[in-house]
Amino acid sequence: MSTRWIYEVVELSPNMIGPPMADRLSEELDKLGRQGWELVSCNQVTPFDHVRLILKKQA
Repeated sequence: MSTRWIYEVVELSPNMIGPPMADRLSEELDKLGRQGWELVSCNQVTPFDHVRLILKKQA
């Protein structure tokens, strides 16, 4: 039987990115990690676009 996954997509606006937000983002990723979520991708099309985080965990 293959592993089943649940996916979560989180989008962050460009004005949330930067040094003050980095600590809050780290805390949020740590919290999601404790809940079983694993970050599998992070992308941003342009410097002025949203940052998209894609996470997964076992179903």
